[in-house]
Amino acid sequence: MTSERNTVSSSYRESGVDVQAGYDAVRLMRGHVERTMTPGVIGGIGGFGGMFALPEGMKSPVLVSGTDGVGTKLKIAFAMDRHNTVGVDCVAMCANDVLCCGARPLFFLDYVAVGKNIPERVAEIVSGVAEGCVQSECALIGGETAEMPGFYPENEYDIAGFCVGVVERDEILDPHNVREGDVIIALPSTGVHSNGFSLVRKVFADVDVHTYVAELGRTLGEELLTPTRIYVKDVLPIMRRVKSIAHITGGGFWENIPRAIPEGLSAKINLKSITVPPIFDVIMRTGNIPVDEMYHVFNMGAGMMIICANDEADEILRAVDGSCIAGEIVKGEGGLILC
Repeated sequence: MTSERNTVSSSYRESGVDVQAGYDAVRLMRGHVERTMTPGVIGGIGGFGGMFALPEGMKSPVLVSGTDGVGTKLKIAFAMDRHNTVGVDCVAMCANDVLCCGARPLFFLDYVAVGKNIPERVAEIVSGVAEGCVQSECALIGGETAEMPGFYPENEYDIAGFCVGVVERDEILDPHNVREGDVIIALPSTGVHSNGFSLVRKVFADVDVHTYVAELGRTLGEELLTPTRIYVKDVLPIMRRVKSIAHITGGGFWENIPRAIPEGLSAKINLKSITVPPIFDVIMRTGNIPVDEMYHVFNMGAGMMIICANDEADEILRAVDGSCIAGEIVKGEGGLILC
């Protein structure tokens, strides 16, 4: 006699949702998730909620949260049939934002929606999430995989997530502490990161992602799938020297840098001080995009900007490989001056 559970599962499977595939995906991803476990984790995966204990010894802990996805960069992953990097992007977009408040990431949860649950592919996606969590020194304490036939094509998916961090109340980074004469330090990016891909895809609409580009030293798809750099391990050790941080995401320099400084001051950036990765030159040339617009969309080689007092700059430069002095804070309205 067929059990009620098997009957329901069979009917559900006929509608396009394979419950057994979900169980298989969880089994395959378990090892990746275990890589991320930290002392604050209570229990493990499989419960209805992820639990995490706040670090002991904090006087006035404040939780900081950030949420994001990967966006249309996923289309490059589909075209390359490579799915182990986009999870890093998802974590990076959240953890880097949390870092801008001065917080240390504690844990992460993800949401993966698929057209068809292929357990090996889901596990590959989650392996990237786990890698991002390891780089962020946070735990992957839960998530959801939703099979949505008829909503997503069988070979496509979406991924989003959120990160929660913690900071002492009196150590929260406040842009109002920024003063005229403070130094702006650029931390290098790994390339395009995870923003501006609607424009990137338009520029390369007629180019096969498997095309080798000599200027890049690899295929276009490989370059574009380079994961977003996670700055947690770079910045946390020098956080006490930092006044404010800008994560350069969608909107590029123009949208993000002014968010890290108070009204009445501007960030004066010397563009020649920042090394621009070759991919941006390729995008600009192929798409015939004006230079000014590039700085409105992309990070242009600076994935994060740190603002500090002049006498703290040398220590930060020594601590973060590839960092450079990109400019200074000056009086003026408008928030940003590029020169």
